[in-house]
Amino acid sequence: MITIADVAKRAGVSKMTVSRVINDSGYISDETRARVEAAIKELGYIPNALARSLRFKQTRTIALIVTDITNPFFTTIARGVEDQASAEGFSVIFCNTDESPEEETQYVNVLLQKQVDGLLLVPTGGALEIVTFLNNHAVPFVLLDRTVPGTEADVVRSDSKQATYEGIQHLLDLGHTRIAALCGSEDITSSLDRGKGYQWAMQDAGLAEEATRRTYFTSFTVKGGYEAAQMALAETPRPTAIFATNNFIAIGAMRALREISLRVPEDISLICFDDLPDATLLDPFLTVIEQQAYDMGRQATALLLDRLNDKAPDEAQEIILPTKLIIRRSSAPPPTA
Repeated sequence: MITIADVAKRAGVSKMTVSRVINDSGYISDETRARVEAAIKELGYIPNALARSLRFKQTRTIALIVTDITNPFFTTIARGVEDQASAEGFSVIFCNTDESPEEETQYVNVLLQKQVDGLLLVPTGGALEIVTFLNNHAVPFVLLDRTVPGTEADVVRSDSKQATYEGIQHLLDLGHTRIAALCGSEDITSSLDRGKGYQWAMQDAGLAEEATRRTYFTSFTVKGGYEAAQMALAETPRPTAIFATNNFIAIGAMRALREISLRVPEDISLICFDDLPDATLLDPFLTVIEQQAYDMGRQATALLLDRLNDKAPDEAQEIILPTKLIIRRSSAPPPTA
């Protein structure tokens, strides 16, 4: 574990000088302050009791860092986290990164300075550095929904690839062959897994070239779904079905369809990953691949608290939750004309 003495040695100053810089007390020259701050950054030191010491000075507080708290999927995860934490006497701090690795890093630093006991993290696409940092400093954490390639970590997620395969198979069984996939960012593992599930199902149906042609990467947002749907609909011939890799992308796609007066499912089918809390707001009801968001939050919290209490196995744990394909009115056979 990096200590204040390590920082002092790297900066060529006393431990007292480092302490003054950290606490912003006493006179420190600009040159010395810059040298100490550079050493802190280079070594990855976090002031005020971090790493494994957190495990022996519990504040009974954990943090949940998600990428978009406005998304009902993450809101439901948060409820599962809060219920499980509360049942075990812990409080939860909620943070939102907006898919920004910089905000993610800033939140982690602030939370550790505030001596939270552990972290629940929905990682951004650029989370490798911060997750490596957490591992190097033995900070207890659990990943939700997504993995971070190249690191070892506890994770609770769904099998996005298999679930997507089943969703695309439903469209294929209805007779669709021109199916467009509106995927999230290419640096997010859940997006990639859903893209792979789509490619897998299409390849098994002898439609590999169609899949390559009709895959669109965007952001997990309404705007991203709208723009990706516009690109998909500009293709000739137009797709007869759209698969959206999350609920916000599906809403954006619906807007694009309505703009050109395409009816769902009479003119085009639409299915998506993740349900919406009030599907009656969309007409017709969306066919969805439902994840167990509440259980994801609850089980991730239970695993984190087991880590804090030395009850979890030494090796990293991966919990994969089942999904459910809910068939509603938005998916139907392709138009005959």
